[in-house]
Amino acid sequence: MANAKVVSFDEMDNAGVSKEHWKIMFISGMGFFTDAYDLFIIGVVMSLVKPEWHIGKLEEGLVDSTALLASAIGALLFGRVADMLGRKRIYGVEVLVLAAGAIGCAFAPNIWWLIGLRFILGIGIGGDYPVSATIMSEYAGKASRGMLVSLVFAMQAAGLIVGPLLAAGLLSTSMDHDLIWRILVSFGAVPALAVYWSRRHLKESPRYLAATGQQEDESGKLGKADHYDKDQHSVSFWDGYHRFVTDKKLGIRLLGASAAWFLMDAAYYGNTVSSPLVLSALGSDHTLLQKTLTQLGIFTVFAAPGYAFSAFFMDKLGRKTIQIMGFAMMTLTFALLALIPNLEKQAIPFLIIYGFSFFFTEFGPNATTFVYPSEIFPVRVRTTGHGIAAAMGKLGGFFGVFVFPFLMNWKGLLSAESAAAIASLLGLIVTTLILPETKGKSLEEIENEEIAPAEKLAA
Repeated sequence: MANAKVVSFDEMDNAGVSKEHWKIMFISGMGFFTDAYDLFIIGVVMSLVKPEWHIGKLEEGLVDSTALLASAIGALLFGRVADMLGRKRIYGVEVLVLAAGAIGCAFAPNIWWLIGLRFILGIGIGGDYPVSATIMSEYAGKASRGMLVSLVFAMQAAGLIVGPLLAAGLLSTSMDHDLIWRILVSFGAVPALAVYWSRRHLKESPRYLAATGQQEDESGKLGKADHYDKDQHSVSFWDGYHRFVTDKKLGIRLLGASAAWFLMDAAYYGNTVSSPLVLSALGSDHTLLQKTLTQLGIFTVFAAPGYAFSAFFMDKLGRKTIQIMGFAMMTLTFALLALIPNLEKQAIPFLIIYGFSFFFTEFGPNATTFVYPSEIFPVRVRTTGHGIAAAMGKLGGFFGVFVFPFLMNWKGLLSAESAAAIASLLGLIVTTLILPETKGKSLEEIENEEIAPAEKLAA
């Protein structure tokens, strides 16, 4: 068993990027297109819904943040099940949940229905994180793994651009606003449903098959291999979580990945979901269409290149270097937004600094916090670990989105962006002390390496 396993993985680890890799990247990335699209579009939707339904601050905060809370549950659930039953058996189910939530939102009769249906949407979004990242990671070669997993996540860039484009196009018409927001929320189901069939017919990860003593025939049917050892693979739901508690190295790495993701999303989601509120600091006389086009410009000029830089440099600079640099620049840009007096009265400097905060979030921890958990955990608990880390990230996003509007209403940019700067600084410290560098190593090398001195210190 050991020899066949090594030969098989050596071949995968040393392989270049193939058509199959690009196919997996595309069908995995479509879920993140929807994630980013929905992340942006809900800000526009709320601007249209508030005058129609006369909702208060509490309901507004719940609409913006409830999908993030639900996605934490989805990441935990789908992450563990994908380790128990296999990546293949669960893959595709999450996009059906996502699509059902998106379509349901379009028919919401009131604010509480919208909140409930966005909870369903969030379950699907969260479930996509651990499964898509792990599938790409386990198929990729060690020299291109960082790039390919980053590209899966970088499909968010398309969502961040298509969202404002579609919103701007609809807002420029004479269409009724009630119809516009319903079209906007339902569109999120389209890319998810487009890749459902391909996901359901994807081959099981060879690493998962080896770890669980299974084999897959040409028709895609799974069966137990001759060397199957039932003690090597647990199907207990709680066992996967128990391993992170009892294994010191796993626990430390989970702490590092989860804390960095929590802090990054607390800063990033608050700024992104509340971007119409942030941009309103430039002046209240701008229309929703003007604010939407401003956001489109920021995403196109700053965020999209950030995703591209992240994918290009992930296997060159390394995950740790990029994450430290990104957190440092996020701390700086958020601090400048908070502390420069009357910056909001200077449109161009304000937009440049705000834009660079997006660039270094994408060319930084927004990508690396997604890549790290797909590499630093053993195959038998890889999606479980990724699901926990992603769930903590989404809880951070929930916290940021819920609190950010209150901070803006309290002391404006000073309080809101100061909080984002502090979260980013803490993320930099966590990354420096706890997380290892994984570039150029096979998943098995990462699994078997000794814990680093800095990680021992953090423990």
